[in-house]
Amino acid sequence: MKHFLFLHEFYTSCDMIKLIIYQSQKFKKETIMHILIIEDEEQLCRSMAEGLRMDGYETDTCFDGEEGLELCMTENYDLILLDLNLPGIDGLEILRQFRTFNTNTPVLILSARVQIQDKVEGLDLGANDYLTKPFHFEELEARIRSLTRRKFIQEDVCLRCSRITFDTRTREASVDGTPLALTRKESALLEYFLLHRNRIISPEEMIEHLWDGSVNSFSNSIRVHISSLRKKLRTALGYDPIQNKIGQGYIMED
Repeated sequence: MKHFLFLHEFYTSCDMIKLIIYQSQKFKKETIMHILIIEDEEQLCRSMAEGLRMDGYETDTCFDGEEGLELCMTENYDLILLDLNLPGIDGLEILRQFRTFNTNTPVLILSARVQIQDKVEGLDLGANDYLTKPFHFEELEARIRSLTRRKFIQEDVCLRCSRITFDTRTREASVDGTPLALTRKESALLEYFLLHRNRIISPEEMIEHLWDGSVNSFSNSIRVHISSLRKKLRTALGYDPIQNKIGQGYIMED
């Protein structure tokens, strides 16, 4: 009898463990992010896919433009990594057609094209970010985290940090509900800091995303705009939410 009770308790425990594992796997499957990689360099494509799978993402890969465009149009992805020099259909043409169909899914361009005109064209066609080759995988991971986080943040058009609020639709900033008068460049800087808070942002990254390429990391223009933004925030808040990390960049912390 005791042996029977032990077996009954053992199998009951096994069933409970299976249920817990099933529910855990189901939750993981429901929350995992699905990324499409369109890249004609097969070794690079497979390496990125493997690294991202190790990070917990689900990935699909393809090596030519025609298949890439078909996948974009028929599958639902949380993020698309898009090379430009593709056989069949060029990456910019994929982006152009995809944006007539879907304006919400983030697209990160990965390209060896380093000219500012290429970056501007890609961003104007609807890309959310542009990363030039060669790149470190750690930077790719950071860009992906930023874009996927931004996707969900922007379901609410207001970005917030402490007492600061920025409406991405009206481009208006406020502190404790009181409007904050900012220039266009200061607004862009504040939005970028809010989207990437708790992370050091280098001057080079700011130039790549917020300037037109006419300045360099040694330009006084960056420091002037950041200094002006910090002064306005310090006046409104009573403290400076943006800190300068010497030799690294700037960070806005919660």
